[in-house]
Amino acid sequence: MLAQGLAVLDVASAGSIRPMLEGAIKTAIAQDLKLDLHAHAEGADTVAQSIVSEALRADVFIPVTAGPMLTVMHAGKAETGEPIARTELVLVYSPKSRFAPQLEAAAGGKANWWEVLQEPGMRIGRGNPAADPGARAILFAMMLAAKKYNQPNLVDKVVGPTLNPEQIIPGVQAGLQSGAIDVSASYKIGVGSSKLPYITLPKEINLSSLNVHTENPEISLSIGGRTYLPDPLVYYAGLLKGAANPVGASAFLSWLRGAEAQALFLQHQFDAPGEASAIHA
Repeated sequence: MLAQGLAVLDVASAGSIRPMLEGAIKTAIAQDLKLDLHAHAEGADTVAQSIVSEALRADVFIPVTAGPMLTVMHAGKAETGEPIARTELVLVYSPKSRFAPQLEAAAGGKANWWEVLQEPGMRIGRGNPAADPGARAILFAMMLAAKKYNQPNLVDKVVGPTLNPEQIIPGVQAGLQSGAIDVSASYKIGVGSSKLPYITLPKEINLSSLNVHTENPEISLSIGGRTYLPDPLVYYAGLLKGAANPVGASAFLSWLRGAEAQALFLQHQFDAPGEASAIHA
């Protein structure tokens, strides 16, 4: 299939990497590989399930964290996931929030962020952890913070139940912009486009460490009968079986690991995957 002389490449991905796929990466591979990238992005778990059920067909899958890629592999839809980039978790807050001064103090290291989040009336917004690794990340961060700061009740005080209807609400980004929501969690790669202020978290908490699970084997999260472990926020890319454009997909996967793509990731606030290992079926 051709579009403007370019072969179509269908890429299913986590929503957080969609701006790159529809922007800098799309432009670069049109020139370098003569590929017209079409992105299909949602929460990585949702995309993985759509691939498994064959409701979504694509050439390449790019989730964040290993879990969604393993879901696809265990269903026989892919064999390998190569690490291509990494990010970390931050806390974004609304400059219109009535707690903005306290949140700004925490961002500047003048207040404890985990204490500020316990202010009465603090409105925290987050996604559905059953469908999105990003929505689970804030829960894992709170568990790791409870351990680091010796605050055993921190999770209950800040986020409440795992599926807390008072916090799991649509339109978190719009709520932050309007001030209807005071604070939420985000991957660091997303804060540039939102132009919202944010609080950085220690490495032991922000899920950037490749050893986060081995260093915290006691931490896990159960949702709907499934157990999740804290995974580093690494992006993996894998060729999907039955790809309509396997040649283009293979070329794209090689390109993602090359110098040009890695430079683009760095320009857009992604970190290099470092010593992250490939995932194999």
